[in-house]
Amino acid sequence: MQSKGLIKFLVVVVSIACLYSLSFTFVTRKVERDAAEYAKGDMAKEKAYLDSIAGEEVYNLGLAKFTYREAKAHELALGLDLKGGMNVTMEISLDELIRNLANNPKDENFNKALESALQKSKSVNRGVVELFVEEYKASGAGTPLATFFATTDNASLIKGTSSDNEVRSFLNKEADNAIENSFKVLRTRIDKFGVASPNIQIQQGTNRILIELPGVNDEERVRNLLQGSAKLEFYETHDNYQVYPLLENLNNILANSLKSATPSASTPATVSNDSTATDSTTKANDDNLLANLGAAPKDSTDTAGISAELAASNPLFAVLNPATYMEQNGQPNLTPGAMVGIANLKDTARVNEYLNRPEVKANIPGNLKFLWSVKPEQRTPNFLSLYAIKTSGPENGPVLTGDVITDARDDFNEKNQPVVSMSMNTEGARQWRRITAQAAQNNNAAVAIVLDGVVYSAPGVNEEIPNGNSSISGNFTIEDTKDLANVLKAGRLPATAKIVEEAIVGPSLGQAAIDAGVNSSVIALIVVMIFMVAYYNRAGIAANIAVLFNVFFLMGILASLNAVLTLPGIAGIVLTMGTAVDANVLIYERIREELGLGKSIRQAIADGYKNAMPSILDSQITTFLVGLVLFFFGSGPILGFATTLMIGIITSLFTSIFISRLIFEYMLSKDWKISVSFPWSANTLKNANFQFIKKRKVFYGISIIASIIALVAIFTKGFTLGVDFSGGRTYTVAYEQAVNLEDVRQNLDEVFGLTTEVKTFGSENQVRVTTTYHVEETSDEADAEVLAKLNEGLSKIDGNGYEILSSQKVGPSIATDIKDRAIWSGIFSVLIIAGYILVRFHKWQYSIGAAISTIHDAIILLGLFSILDGIVPFSLDIDQHFVAAILTVIAYSVNDTVVVFDRLREYLNKPLAHKEYFGDTVNSAINSTLSRTIITSLTIIFVLAVLFVFGGEVIRGFSFAILIGIVVGTYSSIFLAAPSVYDLRKGKSVVEEKPEKVKVVTP
Repeated sequence: MQSKGLIKFLVVVVSIACLYSLSFTFVTRKVERDAAEYAKGDMAKEKAYLDSIAGEEVYNLGLAKFTYREAKAHELALGLDLKGGMNVTMEISLDELIRNLANNPKDENFNKALESALQKSKSVNRGVVELFVEEYKASGAGTPLATFFATTDNASLIKGTSSDNEVRSFLNKEADNAIENSFKVLRTRIDKFGVASPNIQIQQGTNRILIELPGVNDEERVRNLLQGSAKLEFYETHDNYQVYPLLENLNNILANSLKSATPSASTPATVSNDSTATDSTTKANDDNLLANLGAAPKDSTDTAGISAELAASNPLFAVLNPATYMEQNGQPNLTPGAMVGIANLKDTARVNEYLNRPEVKANIPGNLKFLWSVKPEQRTPNFLSLYAIKTSGPENGPVLTGDVITDARDDFNEKNQPVVSMSMNTEGARQWRRITAQAAQNNNAAVAIVLDGVVYSAPGVNEEIPNGNSSISGNFTIEDTKDLANVLKAGRLPATAKIVEEAIVGPSLGQAAIDAGVNSSVIALIVVMIFMVAYYNRAGIAANIAVLFNVFFLMGILASLNAVLTLPGIAGIVLTMGTAVDANVLIYERIREELGLGKSIRQAIADGYKNAMPSILDSQITTFLVGLVLFFFGSGPILGFATTLMIGIITSLFTSIFISRLIFEYMLSKDWKISVSFPWSANTLKNANFQFIKKRKVFYGISIIASIIALVAIFTKGFTLGVDFSGGRTYTVAYEQAVNLEDVRQNLDEVFGLTTEVKTFGSENQVRVTTTYHVEETSDEADAEVLAKLNEGLSKIDGNGYEILSSQKVGPSIATDIKDRAIWSGIFSVLIIAGYILVRFHKWQYSIGAAISTIHDAIILLGLFSILDGIVPFSLDIDQHFVAAILTVIAYSVNDTVVVFDRLREYLNKPLAHKEYFGDTVNSAINSTLSRTIITSLTIIFVLAVLFVFGGEVIRGFSFAILIGIVVGTYSSIFLAAPSVYDLRKGKSVVEEKPEKVKVVTP
């Protein structure tokens, strides 16, 4: 074995890297167990505990130290279906954006075209902008489209003489900006909400944003937070010199107020500070409070404890450091500007609590309010700045709002430093001139840029700006200027973001999913390991060690990628355990063949690995390609399954080929006896000689009849579509006792006034309810009405309490989009696989043979789901999980097929192969790989049976689809794929018949 040392080195390096990645999960789980033990079931107390230590060091690796927040960012996070929480898809209202860009015209053709485009976008997979331009042109309107958009605000972007294509480009660019701006705003709002391990991403090619919020249990607050319009405002500010005396007074008021109260156990006794303040903070009796508190922290890792005495006498300053700097003489002084303090992230809630106490608020002037910065500065990563904002007018509002901005962009000044350029309309420029003139005269006072109640920037004003064109500079990075430009653009013609899909999973369902996933994983691993040893003797031990390494590497890589582990992801891990042995099975079967030729064990092992390599690579690459399709076309949990599947293929290849080989090399060096079978398994299917080609027409007939029955069922009975394909709302409900489905259905039908789908979901006391009531409406009012009617119907079951465990809402537009993506993913999978086989085998007949096999499998599986729906006691809905299952079946079927094709190619490349009867060659290829095909299929069937029984109700239909699909795929790879190649190639490159006298046909 060449490069043995390099492989050992790689194994060690990858193992260390995976252990490092997984270690963060171990650390955070320990911290969270401590928090749970401390809180004893009180969730508010547990959250407060975790918040209090967010900035505390919990993991020390010597050269690197990590706070709980930092460790949490590196852990292998659990998805919604495992942890509970909320999954939301936001849709940006591009029709509203288009109207705003055109100043809401009253033109009939314009509004009809836009309305028609909006309706069509719900049924076709195309954007609103493209459809709007087409509909307007089709309306025959005489007014050029550019006329509507060549407004004063858009003067620099579009002209009255612009063509329709230029208008289309302009609208597409503005739509992209609106989506990007909404993404920035939503991300900031979620960060403020304080969700652990949130996931927010733009769904590429759409006007939708996917948001996952694990652990969230205040759904109404999330809806209000996400659906509120972005509110950009400009405020004048107070200077730190003016505000510091007030903060001292507030600090004294708090000290007196708290002195008579019983000290809270959670009152902080320490505050983070920088090293320059260390000496001064120890002088608790110094009369100069500013000297005691020192300068604002420069490095969050440098801390100095403030004494309990100082914390008691100065409660506000114990959690809020005044904004100071150190003069040359070593004395602290107040920093000029609008920033008045800085606090550790974990202490901001305490600062807010103090500032909102009635006795404190009564002493804060009406034109002053305190706002936090949007994020920590780079020099103080664990600290937020507090700004003193000056309110204006009778309503104590801003001096200017964001709707006056016409454009904003990230730029560079003459010194090549990142800046933000901002332009305003005429009215904005007039007000901006007055504001900046006043600020410049007031010692270059700052103007704060505030979005959603947080300060994004508070630049000082150097001079009056007369024309509304401003340049904002500061200690910015390029990313900072991009973010600030997006924030400024978010205030211009905002497009509303509304919830079009929503899924809520309760913690109880999440824990059940975790238990099911863990149980199925452990049992599947044990089953695989027992089978490998039982069938392959000592070689099975080597395979088992490789499988254990595979699972370890897979989990470590998932953690390093900050992947979110979902229940389908666990299914992917379980499936990977089954497919991981496929490469070993291919290798071991080849070793057995080489031993049958009389070779020594050392030579048989070397040749077995060498000869099995083409089949291993081809079979795994085809599965990987399907994983790629799932990754790009899937969403939510399907992404987790695809990610796990692809990583699992890579790790299984590495472990099966290299680690198992290292084990064999070690055993050979020790002269240990190596066996690849027991006496009972040594001759299994050895020298098999089934006449597949001779009897192929029988199997063609069986497949045709089965396909016809399946197609009849598909087109007559049809399917039950999941909510993500049909739209509507689905709820999982657990009653205290077993419940009659018909009673529940009848009660809900009466309440909703239409047919409601009710199914048993797992146990007899748990049901899944799906309704299309108000399917076209996604407002909060509609949600509340549906929920009220649901509760009304559910409560009619007397003497049987219930709990709604989870809910999911999908709007009709997104359901159509998901369906389209599912169809395209299936088409692309077949085309990509066929293309790969064509490249690898250089014969179109192989591609067609594989396509026939996969299409056959898909039809049979769809037909079975249609026929068995409503008969079997679990859900067989057609949804995204089913799409993932059917594509996995296609991948597996092709995996099997490619192994046969590889052996066929090997036989055809042998000397004098062209003189052999082609039917015999195909028969030999199928028979020689039959043992591997059946053993691999049995292994995966064992694993999937475990997943089906123990994996939980949530993925039972998913695992059933793959389980049945593997059986069908194994059948088609043996009886259809290779025989199809025989019929397609017959008479073209080999002996076409088997006559008495062989006739050679030139290739």
